[in-house]
Parts: sequence; C-alpha cells; structure tokens
Amino acid sequence: MAERKLLAGHAVRRVRRQAGLTQAAMAELLGISPSYLNLVERNQRPLSAALLVRLAERFDFDPRTLTSGEPAGGVDALRRRLADPMFADLEIDRHEVAEWLASAPGGAEAFARVFDRLGGAAGAPGAAPAADDPQVLVRREVERWRNHFAELDELAEGVADELRQSAADLGAALAERLRVRHQLSVRVLPAEVLPDRLYRLDLHARQLQLSELLGPAQRLQLLARQIGQGEARVPVEALVRGAGFTDRAAERLYRRHLLGYFAAAVTMPYARFLRACEATGYDVPLLARRFGTSFEQVAHRLTTLGRVGARGLAFCLLRIDRAGQVSKRFAGMSGSPVADAAGLCPLWSAFEAFARTDAAVTQLVELEDGSRWFSWAHVVHPAVGEVAGVRARYAIALLLGTDQARGWAAARGTELGGEAVGIGLGCRACTRRDCGQRSAPPAGHALLVQEREGGVTPFAFAGD
Repeated sequence: MAERKLLAGHAVRRVRRQAGLTQAAMAELLGISPSYLNLVERNQRPLSAALLVRLAERFDFDPRTLTSGEPAGGVDALRRRLADPMFADLEIDRHEVAEWLASAPGGAEAFARVFDRLGGAAGAPGAAPAADDPQVLVRREVERWRNHFAELDELAEGVADELRQSAADLGAALAERLRVRHQLSVRVLPAEVLPDRLYRLDLHARQLQLSELLGPAQRLQLLARQIGQGEARVPVEALVRGAGFTDRAAERLYRRHLLGYFAAAVTMPYARFLRACEATGYDVPLLARRFGTSFEQVAHRLTTLGRVGARGLAFCLLRIDRAGQVSKRFAGMSGSPVADAAGLCPLWSAFEAFARTDAAVTQLVELEDGSRWFSWAHVVHPAVGEVAGVRARYAIALLLGTDQARGWAAARGTELGGEAVGIGLGCRACTRRDCGQRSAPPAGHALLVQEREGGVTPFAFAGD
C-alpha cells in the first residue's frame, strides 16, 4: 500500500488538552518547536513516526485513536454536507472548512451528526439512519478511502496472474486453488438442500457449498471472496483495525465489503480492467461479458479506479428500488453530492429504467450547485429468482461529471454542453421554485398558503 500521510491534528489536540498542557509545554516535552506542533494540530504537517513514538511514550492514550477517521468524515465529507442548498448563501470555501475542523473538531462532528439525523433526512423516503448506524459508519469509512484500497488491488492482481497461468477457466482455477491451498472443496447443491441460503461454509466437511440458484458471475465472486478470507487476511484486518469501530456489526460489514472488494479485484484485475475500460469506452455490458461478471459487479468496480498514476473515470454509483430507496451508494473519486443525498429527485430518469428492462436509460442532469452529470441507469436482478413469491429488481445508476463523460461510450451522441434537466437531492433538500413535481417545501423554509392565487406547485415556500 502506498504510504499515506497521517494528518491527525484533532487527536493530538485532544491529547494535549486532556493533559492540561499549552502548546509550548507539550512541544517541550516532545522535543519539538511550538510552531511545528501548531502546524501538526492544524493538519498542515503530518505526524512522523518519531513523533508518534514520543506521544505514545509520554502520554497515556491508545495510538490507534490517531489513525481513526477525521471528525465528520474529513473535509470532503463536511463540504458535501455544506453543499446543501440551505447553506448556499454562506459561500463557505474549502479553506474555511479545513480551519473549522482544525480549530473545533468536536463542533464539526456535532454538526455532522445533527445534519445526518435531521437535515440529512430531508426528502428521505423514510427516517434517515442515525449517524451511529453500522451502515452509515461503514460507508463513511469506505468514502474516506474513496473506495480504493491499493494494497488489496495489488495483492489481488498477483493472485489473478497466478490463476491465469494455472487454468484457462477462471472458475476451475479458483476451485483448484481453494482445494490445494485451503483444503476446501466446492460443491453445488440443489435449492431444496439450501432452502434459505445462497452459500454456506461447512468447516467440518471442508466444503464451500453453493446454491444452484447462483449464476456464474456470483459463483466466481464467492470463490474469490473465500480465497480472500485466507490470503488477504492481513491487509483486511489491518484496515478493519484502522477504522476503529466500536460497533461489532459495523466491523463485520466493513470486513465483508473489503473481502468483496478483493474478490472483484481478482475477477477484474486493476490494470487489465482499466485497459479494457479505456479500449471499450467504459462499456458496461461489454465489460461484463469480457470478464464473466454482472452489470452490477462491473458498475461497482468502476467506482474503485483510484490508483495513483493510473486513475479511471470518476464514477458515482447508486442502487435504487422502485420506491426510491437506496441500498448501495459509492461516491468513489467523483465526490458527487448525489451519493450523500437522503432523498432522490423524481425528475431523474433513473426511475424510468424499471419500465425499460432491455436497455439503459440516459440523461444529462444539472444539480443546484451548477455541477453537470451524465446519468446511465439499467435494471438488474439479484442472483436468485423469486423469494417468497417476490422477484426483486433494482436499478443500477452511474453518474459521471460532464468534464469526463466524453470518454464514456454511453455518452456518445449526447451534447454534453446542451440543455440539462435540473434535479435536486430530494424535495426537502431542493430549493427550486418552478418544479411542478414538488411534493414538499424544502426543510428550513416555511410553507406559504395563498387563498387568492396558486402557482405550478401547491408547495410555495418562504425564503430566498
């Protein structure tokens, strides 16, 4: 893994204040200048290994707290919250946000929690999850890494190269590696034998048991993930420890995400996948056929292409159902505010994908902050058929900024500088006044009810 600079000024400041020391007094104890300590606390200088050792030796604290996530998820996460239209008139720039985090990390974290619980709930199809919800915690950690884990990618590429040399068929190579290196056989069982499971690891029989309901792409993913449990354990556990979760469910969810990441990196090795993306214009259906994976797996992989010196296009992904509920979201390198939206806009064409199961639905959209995005959405089905009489369907939606969209085959023929559909992040977060689709006034704005006149929407509201 490429060495990451450790910027943890908030944690150093907390240690100093708990010890009741001034910056000058603490700097003297650590053998550094007060000015250098000031820069460290303001995140303008990284912590060196030597300084970490001195801190651990002189102060009673857990060094892992220095590597835990920044308050509010860091500058980028805080800026996404401040991109909410209710803050538009404040014109808060990145420098101010960084200063806020450096000078009052506790206040920034408190704001983030309140926003996520109340303000962030604007427009949600139900109550927004609490800030301490395991899924929220895991997603915050994934986005802190921009959903790119370099060490896992490098390790997976090595495994993929070895698999290609051992057998032409990837599934056979994965199964043989499990048998030889991990003493696990693979067995496909009838659905009635695994009536409520898609897979099961039977350690007593030394078998990875797969349901016959799984398709080829899902079987490959599960075989690769099982290999990751043995061969990627060290980097995965290091990342899990570094996240510093106190919630057991969050820890397990994060581990599952990382193992899934490793599996995708085995079936779609970074360098080979990126070359294929560039050669095909990031053609999702073609990439799925070429790598023997599903639309959804390819879409997920597109959000992970953040390798330094070899970055792909910066995609944002959401998986939505027909009720507008989001079950997966990854901003990746895109920084798209749509990934953080508690609500979705009915003017976004992604919902039309449910009526067109044989083709993707595309659209050029513009958010309230002026950013323009090219949207692509396609319906997918889970790995199994009907469960309790219900056949689930989701729409996988990918968004790409128009500044990069010329490199995407799906956007060919679209005038990226042309007219775009204005969408918001849910009615409760949107301040557009001329929308006939509005279902509620924006949060923080009083509803205006006129008795002698009416506009295009019954939800007129006060405020600028």
